[in-house]
Amino acid sequence: MSATGILTAIVVILVLLAGGSAYSAYRAEVSHPAAGQFVDVNGLSIHYVDTAKQNDSPQKPTIVLLHGASTSLLDFKPSLQPKLSGQYRVIAIDRPGMGYSDTHGRWMTPLEQAEVVLAALSALDINNAIWVGHSWAGAVVLAAMQDYPEQVDGGVLLAGATHPWEGGVKLDSRLANMPVIGTLLARLIVPLAGRLIVEDAVKGVFEPEPVTPGYLEETGVRLSIRPNTFLNNAADLYHLSDWLETRYQGYSEITPPLLMLSGDADEVVPAWNHAKRVAAQLPQAQWISLEGAGHALHHTRTDTVISHINAFVQSLTRHNNEP
Repeated sequence: MSATGILTAIVVILVLLAGGSAYSAYRAEVSHPAAGQFVDVNGLSIHYVDTAKQNDSPQKPTIVLLHGASTSLLDFKPSLQPKLSGQYRVIAIDRPGMGYSDTHGRWMTPLEQAEVVLAALSALDINNAIWVGHSWAGAVVLAAMQDYPEQVDGGVLLAGATHPWEGGVKLDSRLANMPVIGTLLARLIVPLAGRLIVEDAVKGVFEPEPVTPGYLEETGVRLSIRPNTFLNNAADLYHLSDWLETRYQGYSEITPPLLMLSGDADEVVPAWNHAKRVAAQLPQAQWISLEGAGHALHHTRTDTVISHINAFVQSLTRHNNEP
C-alpha cells in the first residue's frame, strides 16, 4: 500500500473511532438525561436533585449527598436518596465536572468543589446541612468541615478518601493527564472500550460483595466514560493523593461532628489508611466498620448505613436542643 493509501486508512479509522465514541456518549445521555435542576454558581451550571416538598416542615434537617469518583448523583438514586427523603430534605449534587455539572477548564480541588456546593446550597437558601460523601467526596466533606465549620452541621464519610496513599493511580488515569495523549484516549478510545470493561470495573468496586441488581442501568455509570467527564474524573483521581498530603495534618482541628462508615473488606479505599487514621487524629469522631463490606457499602448495606445516619442526625438534634 502506498503512503497515501496508509494515510487515508489511518484517517478513516480515526474518523470511525471518533464517530463511534460520539455516538456512545450520545446514547449514554439519552438513556440517562439530567434528572434534576440546575443552579448557577459563579458561571458554573451545577446539577442537583432536591427532594423538598411544598408542605415540608422548615425544621426538617437537610442532608447533602456527594458521590465518589466515576459516577454521578444517580449513584444515590437506588440506594440512600429514596429512603432518606421521607425524614429529611435530601439534595444530591453532581460534583463539578461530573454528571451534568460544569467545571472550570482545570482541575478543581476538593476545597474548591466544597465551595461550589456551599454556593449552590446558599442559592437554595440553605445555610446549614449534614454532608454525606462517598469515597472521593470524603475529601470534599472534610474540606468543608475544616474551612467552613459554621456551615456544616455534621459530616458522614462512606468509605471516604481522607489521606494520601502510595502507588499512584491506574494507567488510564495517568495517560489521561498527559497532553495530547489524554485527549486522544478520551475522544477515540474510552467511550467505546469503556462500554466493554465497565462491568468488570464495577465488580471491582463492589468486591467482595456482589453487584446489586440493576446497578448499571439505574446509576448511569456509562455517563462517566463520556470524553470530558472521563478527563475530569481522571484529573480527580490523579491529583487527590498529593492534595490530601497538604490537608490531613489539620484534621485534629475539625469541630463539627463526624461519622465514618467503612467496610473491613474495602480494598479500594482501605480503612487502615483512611478512617483509622482520621480516628487517631480526631478521637471524638465516630468510626463504624462493617464486617465483610466492600467499597460500595451504601448499596450493599443500605439499611445499615441509613440506620447509622439516622442515629447520627438524632444525636446532632439532641445536642442542638440542649440548653
